Amino acid sequence: MAEPIGVGVVGLGFMGRTHLNAYNSAAESGLPCRVVAVCSSDPAQLDPTHEAGGNIDSGAEGPLFDPEQVACYTDYGAMLADDRVGLVSVCTPTPTHVDLAIRALKAGKHVLVEKPVAVSLREVQRLEKAASEAGTLCVPAMCVRAWPAWAWLKDRVEDGSLGELRSLSIRRLGTRPGWSSFYADPGASGGALVDLHIHDTDFVFWLLGMPQSVSSAGTIDHVTTQYRYEGVPAHVVAEGAWDHHEGFPFVMRYTAIFDYATADCKLGRDPELCLYRKGEAEPIELEPITGWDGQIRRFIGAIAEGGDPPATMGEAAAVMRVIEAEQQSLAEGGAVRV
Repeated sequence: MAEPIGVGVVGLGFMGRTHLNAYNSAAESGLPCRVVAVCSSDPAQLDPTHEAGGNIDSGAEGPLFDPEQVACYTDYGAMLADDRVGLVSVCTPTPTHVDLAIRALKAGKHVLVEKPVAVSLREVQRLEKAASEAGTLCVPAMCVRAWPAWAWLKDRVEDGSLGELRSLSIRRLGTRPGWSSFYADPGASGGALVDLHIHDTDFVFWLLGMPQSVSSAGTIDHVTTQYRYEGVPAHVVAEGAWDHHEGFPFVMRYTAIFDYATADCKLGRDPELCLYRKGEAEPIELEPITGWDGQIRRFIGAIAEGGDPPATMGEAAAVMRVIEAEQQSLAEGGAVRV
């Protein structure tokens, strides 16, 4: 068996705890990884029983690390100097992502950096350059690609078993995250457009490639974008928002119309994914893991076995180029070429 990859997680809010849970789950499934260090500038977060809110149940329950087995740091440089750490998950607020990731790369670590990588294309490209010069992997955490129902849709588009994709509608709606004050600062978070809706822009890009143009309406906290491609699909739209009032349930959903069937997915519903054709509804059985689990398992596999990573920094830059076109469309009105 391969020597376990030592994992260090910096930032122990909702996403940090989610990453910890996913690494623990990956290790339990037999993958060669082990959490060896955690880091937070807030000593209270180094309590393994510390709780943090979130918009989706990550499955994280109870203590996520044993402080007798896992080193606890308030100094990020000290964690990077720990020779046991071979991989760093960057789960801090967005404005810190690029600098922390570059420091980890320079220390010879593999890096998984939470989305959005940054709120500007220039900053994403700065990390892309550093990643291209490193001898380790640097991966943006675009977890929707690994969510089982969304990966199923990618497979159906590629295998053509349902015919051509004719229409895709995506919705990702909720309230603004309340577990960190930085979300209230659009300059730091980018609003729902950059922090939340980027999941679906990334998925559209991964599924269909770079759109020719985009047309967006709304605000940075509630946006609907049409992605235009030559030929089919003629209808591709995504709505992302976090301006709903407290108590509104988080919505993560897609409806995909093919030549021969319609697929409808809604997170939290049973069945989560259903296929409609010839007057019948067919529940689709899915692997019972989250997208966070899936992305981390693929990342560990890429490190251990030399396969392709779940996403690349070049793809993160391409997606940010689309996001900036959406921002321009919101500001100016009308379609913007990407």
